[in-house]
Amino acid sequence: MFRKHIASLILAFSLILSACTTPAAQATPTPTELPTPELATPTPPLSLMDGLGRTVVLPAGPAQRVVSLAPSNTEVLFAVGAGAQVVGRDEFTNYPEEATSLPTVGGSMGNYNAEAIVALKPDLVLAAEINPPELVQSLADLGLTVFYLANPTDMPTMYANLLTVAELTGHVAEAQELVASLTARVEAVQAKVAPLSYAPVVFYELDATDPNAPYTTGPGTFMDLLINLAGGINAASNTGTPWAQLSVEELLVQNPQVILLGDAAYGISVESVKARPGWDVLDAVKNDQVYPFNDDLASRPGPRLVDGLEELARLLHPEVFE
Repeated sequence: MFRKHIASLILAFSLILSACTTPAAQATPTPTELPTPELATPTPPLSLMDGLGRTVVLPAGPAQRVVSLAPSNTEVLFAVGAGAQVVGRDEFTNYPEEATSLPTVGGSMGNYNAEAIVALKPDLVLAAEINPPELVQSLADLGLTVFYLANPTDMPTMYANLLTVAELTGHVAEAQELVASLTARVEAVQAKVAPLSYAPVVFYELDATDPNAPYTTGPGTFMDLLINLAGGINAASNTGTPWAQLSVEELLVQNPQVILLGDAAYGISVESVKARPGWDVLDAVKNDQVYPFNDDLASRPGPRLVDGLEELARLLHPEVFE
């Protein structure tokens, strides 16, 4: 009887404990918030006016595949940092070295291979002033985006061309650094030659197929600009034409103190100039001031014009560049 009573008490106590105990609450999982995928912001179209007064639009922004139709354009593209975006070039491009391995699209005698250009799938074809407007239009008629880069007339407009090409290819910051460097180099040359009272007369030879009337560069050419900036006087400055022939008689009148051979790459040497009849009386020949000169540094409107200026200034005024 007592055992049954104890058992009843235990059972009752167990039921009371069970009634007072709250079952453990089940944890409700917190839903994980997945990040909302960010939609890529489309690159806005790029619109610039070219040297022909045409508004050229790059719908997808800076060009990623560029074909260059001139050596100067190729040099500019590589100089501003867009070399990896160049997929084709004209056949006369020879600088920088890495550009020479690119596919060529012609250019000899002004003839370009339109099929080769189209096959490269460029989003920009960069033309230069050596390319006639008719070529620009014919390529545009094929559905190509063509930008015509006009020749600069001085160093500031050359810098502006660098910045334009940089904007077309998405390298503005690099081009700004390049322009700052080039500007400082030109100013350094100017600072040395400006105080000088002596300005030598310079004859720049382009073509002496007829040594009695060689071709030279007159006003409005890049070499004329460089001669003036380097502290010299162009012997052909009064010809009134960019490309002129000077007779031996006229050379005797001008009597250049320095002769530069822009045709040295075609076999003209200092010795052959000294051997020309009548040239032995010129000051430049008598004083051994006849020098070969890399015409690429004077004929291509790009950043290497500054290289040409520095080299020319050292030749004309070695006393201040030692």
